[in-house]
Amino acid sequence: MVKNRTNSPLTPWFLTEFVLIATTTIFGLSVVEATTDPSDVQALQVIYNSLNNPSQLTGWKATGGDPCGESWKGVSCQGSAVVSIQISGLGLSGTMGYMLSGLLSLRTLDVSENNIHDSIPYALPPNLTNLNLANNNLSGNLPYSIYNMVTLNYMNISRNRLSQSIGDIFANHSGFATLDLSFNNFTGDLPNSFSSLSNLSTLHVQNNQLTGSLNVLDGLPLTDLNVANNNFSGWIPPELSSIPNFRYEGNSFDNGPAPPPPPYTPPPPSRSHKNRSHSPPGAHTPQGSGGQSSNADNGYKKKWLTAGPIIGIILGSSLVVLFALLALVFCLRRGKKKESAARTSTGSHAVGTDKVNTEMQEPRVKSMATVADLKPPPAEKLVVERMQAKNGSVKRVKSPITATSYTVASLQIATNSFSQENIIGEGSLGRVYRAEFPNGKIMAIKKIDNAALSLQEEDNFLEAVSNMSRLRHPNIITLVGYCAEHGQRLLVYDYIGNGSLHDMLHFADDRSKTLTWNARVRVALGTARALEYLHEVCLPSVVHRNFKSANILLDEELNPHLSDCGLAALTPNTERQVSSTQMVGSFGYSAPEFALSGIYTVKSDVYSFGVVMLELLTGRKPLDSSRVRSEQSLVRWATPQLHDIDALAKMVDPTLNGMYPAKSLSRFADIIALCVQPEPEFRPPMSEVVQALVRLMQRASVVKRRSSDESGFAFKTPDHDTIDMSY
Repeated sequence: MVKNRTNSPLTPWFLTEFVLIATTTIFGLSVVEATTDPSDVQALQVIYNSLNNPSQLTGWKATGGDPCGESWKGVSCQGSAVVSIQISGLGLSGTMGYMLSGLLSLRTLDVSENNIHDSIPYALPPNLTNLNLANNNLSGNLPYSIYNMVTLNYMNISRNRLSQSIGDIFANHSGFATLDLSFNNFTGDLPNSFSSLSNLSTLHVQNNQLTGSLNVLDGLPLTDLNVANNNFSGWIPPELSSIPNFRYEGNSFDNGPAPPPPPYTPPPPSRSHKNRSHSPPGAHTPQGSGGQSSNADNGYKKKWLTAGPIIGIILGSSLVVLFALLALVFCLRRGKKKESAARTSTGSHAVGTDKVNTEMQEPRVKSMATVADLKPPPAEKLVVERMQAKNGSVKRVKSPITATSYTVASLQIATNSFSQENIIGEGSLGRVYRAEFPNGKIMAIKKIDNAALSLQEEDNFLEAVSNMSRLRHPNIITLVGYCAEHGQRLLVYDYIGNGSLHDMLHFADDRSKTLTWNARVRVALGTARALEYLHEVCLPSVVHRNFKSANILLDEELNPHLSDCGLAALTPNTERQVSSTQMVGSFGYSAPEFALSGIYTVKSDVYSFGVVMLELLTGRKPLDSSRVRSEQSLVRWATPQLHDIDALAKMVDPTLNGMYPAKSLSRFADIIALCVQPEPEFRPPMSEVVQALVRLMQRASVVKRRSSDESGFAFKTPDHDTIDMSY
């Protein structure tokens, strides 16, 4: 070899070595480039663990691994980025995990035709173009994060158990071509933002419980529309009748042609003759047209006999319209002259004129609200508010409000003039009343004290209402409506009739109302998901600021519903405004950094959540002056004992009577210890808390199927008390 190197005139030995080194280097670089992005690897590992490490996903690993370099099943890459996950029809079970939002380069996600349960993750891959979750066992509702996924053009979530309203989350999706929401349990009207789907060709919403009309679909370029087997009503817009593939059976549509337009509005543009064959459902078509020449002649003569009067009517109508237009132009010119004169006379006082004009419009808005006390406004109703800027000028703020506008009169009737008997709660902003409306619907009305809001905060009321009305989560109480007239500020919420977690833990005399251990874990998980949604899905993040057991309401199935979400925007200085008794009620939940500096962040909410978990574990109040001094502060008393198994067993709520799995209790305590750490930067984000609680429930359900001797648990839980893994 050495001889060849020295004697070859064309390939010196050093050139050969150079080529060899270069080749090795290039090969090495290609290997480095094939290494998957660490955030993508982590996200796939979480998915794999959440799906219970299925053997069907060949190549996948719970820890480590290189998805792009090792060709994990169903995973496609471009360079080091995962761009596609297609694992359809593999019989997968479990959940989708909590780190999908970390897959920043993912374009296609297809997990259809499996048995994946739980809710759709609130934070999905943000840059998806194709999303297919069809034919699984998913529950809950559509996550609001879809609103920001502007690149989506295909979404199929059919054949699941999704419920509630669809949500007004499609305003940014003009690129959508296909949307399939069929075979679920969606309720309510079609969202107004459907009208923004300007490229939508296929829409399937059949076999749901949807109501209202189809008017929002009028004008969309649909070629395939299926709305069958819902509760739609009204007339089908003529535009939809011409859709090539349109199914509408199983609804309550009105028969016959659509009603004429209201008075003083121009009729819709006439259609061409070629479209006349597409008559709307139920429309009458001419019958018995003959082919005899005599009938044809008679029809011809009749047309000419009636032509004269028709021409006269047209000419007369034209003259009337012409005179009306001239009168309108004349009035507009006079109005412009008066306006210019007014501007000249007022000079720099245009702000005052603007104020007068706005005030003149307010009575009209109020009178309209009086007529429709219980009718929701359009989902994107623009409310114009006057706000005083620092320089004294007036600026206008436009806020889309999706909640119903109520009148004071209607709320007074529903609460019997806000009677003492209807009070169901009281907070720093005011009292909460039970309200029963004429249609039998029961709501909760929060009547905000005028003293609780400064002038500036009062001006921001509708902006806060706008933000609160868009919060959509199964564990957050929905803001249904509001009232802002005659100086009153009221909020209308869904009514949750089973009381608060605070009352259930501390004031339930009836032993049948005692929360079982599994119910407590479910309450913790549900409220953790609510905070995860506020902190990590909403943009910008929503800090609750008043998280406590009294603000967690339980329904008849003991599912938690977090209240007062978004109210912090109305009370930036709450700590200086609440009474001493109210302050004591919240102080036990406050994080150390808030008590020391008044700083409150999402990590402060995490601390408060840890305190609530301590309540669930011990059955004790956060502050209890009736106990000995060393046990009055729950956090100070409990924290040193959270990792001591013997001490932990003594801390458990005695009303549980020992009916709990010891390992589940220990893991529950570990989560608490993380949340109530003094340093906010060491507390976990709520997404990690959610995942830890999910794992706790999964392990408990697996162990539940074993014998208590095998598991090593002091497990006295009755057989009927099982953890509902679909929650």
